[in-house]
Amino acid sequence: MRRLFMGMAVAMAALVGVAHADDKKFTMGVSIPAADHGWTAGVVYHAQRVAKLLMAEHPGLNVIVKTSPDASSQANALEDLTTQGMNALVILPSNPDPLVNAIKQVKSKNIFVTLVDRAPSNNDDSVRDLYVAGNNPALGEVAGNYIKEKTPNAQVVVIRGLPIPIDQQRQDGFDKAIAGSGVKVLEKQFGNWNRDDAFKVMQDYLTKYPKIDVVWCQDDDMAVGVLQAIEQAKRTDIQYVIAGAGSKDMVKKVMDGDKLIPVDVLYPPAMVGTAMELTAAALYDQVPVRGTYIMDATLITKDNAKDFYFPDSPF
Repeated sequence: MRRLFMGMAVAMAALVGVAHADDKKFTMGVSIPAADHGWTAGVVYHAQRVAKLLMAEHPGLNVIVKTSPDASSQANALEDLTTQGMNALVILPSNPDPLVNAIKQVKSKNIFVTLVDRAPSNNDDSVRDLYVAGNNPALGEVAGNYIKEKTPNAQVVVIRGLPIPIDQQRQDGFDKAIAGSGVKVLEKQFGNWNRDDAFKVMQDYLTKYPKIDVVWCQDDDMAVGVLQAIEQAKRTDIQYVIAGAGSKDMVKKVMDGDKLIPVDVLYPPAMVGTAMELTAAALYDQVPVRGTYIMDATLITKDNAKDFYFPDSPF
């Protein structure tokens, strides 16, 4: 009987310890770009969704989500979050290089920093404790390999994103995949991960080139503009468009067997939620999460598309 009581006491003490851990007060700041296109709208959606889940799981946790339209506004947001006594920061920078000093200022105050998606061009690891991202080089490489295998002599036009490091990583991965093959790149232009800009770039390509086999664009939002331009021009030479992210609209096209969108490459905006979960684990569970967490750039095909289709998501 004494052993039973002692066992119950130990169990109760353990439960009290868990309760105390969950009651411990922490503030997590989450700084992300404003929803200026579909992918960032998904980031905002998942950041707000996971913030609610984490605060319900940990009553002592306060998660403050701030959105910013540009690097300057985001630097101001970091200052504001610091004054609110945050213990951890999860940041997806609008543009990482101009924000390096602001992030280092946060980290110098013994605040745990999780960097999401976009790292500085010099790969300075001193700005963060944890890095969570999709596999940018693989996003380009998976697309390049698909084109090389399916259309080995394709004439391809490329629509890049923004002139920031992850864009270059994607382009480098693509170039590596098609190196030595019969795939010919006709031209590359920036579409700024924006469907309207991509529409204009694609119109320019359609005017310049009487024959285009394949379009590679780095983002599903841009693919929307590309498809509109192709439809408007009534061009039938283009065999398919391959983009990336895994938006619900593009995944649905893959599921439905759309001729122009046979595949997509996964790069989920929900990665911000993964970053927040890992950061909360560092605060409450004291588990070793420092380092780098890279997600796969999965090729979404008709066979697996149902696993990546989330109709309730805004993206």
